[in-house]
Amino acid sequence: MNRLLPGIALVLCWVFLLLKGSALLFAVVLVPALCIGAYEYGRMSLVEDSFSQSLILACLSIFPLLSQLFFPVLGLDDGFVLAFLFLAFWTLAGYREGFDSYSFLARGTFCLVWIGFMGAHLYLIRILPDGSSWLLILTGITAGSDSGAYYTGRAFGKHKLSSLISPKKTIEGAVGGIITGMLVASGLAMLLLDTVPWVFVLVSAVVIGVIGICGDLTESIIKRATGTKDSGTILGGHGGVLDRADSMLFAAPVLYYLLLIFFPVV
Repeated sequence: MNRLLPGIALVLCWVFLLLKGSALLFAVVLVPALCIGAYEYGRMSLVEDSFSQSLILACLSIFPLLSQLFFPVLGLDDGFVLAFLFLAFWTLAGYREGFDSYSFLARGTFCLVWIGFMGAHLYLIRILPDGSSWLLILTGITAGSDSGAYYTGRAFGKHKLSSLISPKKTIEGAVGGIITGMLVASGLAMLLLDTVPWVFVLVSAVVIGVIGICGDLTESIIKRATGTKDSGTILGGHGGVLDRADSMLFAAPVLYYLLLIFFPVV
């Protein structure tokens, strides 16, 4: 029950937000979600005074999204550059004997890229034609791949996918997860889209499934390096925001640019 009830509530709120909520409401929800994710990352990866540093890093991480919201002509890039400059100045201001400034700058920059810049692409997808439907399809692919990989791996897993990073993940599980993602994407596409571009949906599901695995393994690297089990506790038995969104943060930019390439907005 510790995982079931929060999981059901999370799914219902997400589906309602995408099907009934406006793009503005989506942005209002996404801003604090990215903040929380960046804060969780900071608490995992920053060593000294991680509470205050994580709060500042969380604020910097939403600069790309805020730039897109308030200055759409400038877009995400300007917000990211501004956030990076602030991070660089912050690193220089805190430079002192015994302070690993390079590690601090590198870890902070990774947060800006992964959570701030890549996460803001969720909003870019939302404002595309049929954006809410594509976000649900993206969610279905990542969640379906994750569940499919887990159960397929338990039943048939024999060959380790990356034993040093995540010993429980198997190649058989990854294949099962990708196939599950394709099935879920196909079902959602039939329900949500007037015309289903089958080749695009199936190929994108495979690509996103692979990218999602990379995102999951990337968070596993961070957890292993920092001795962390879950990124946070805000979602109860489901851990933190990053524990649920690691794959989606990697996959969102991929889907966005695939959509722009194959269905350009005039």
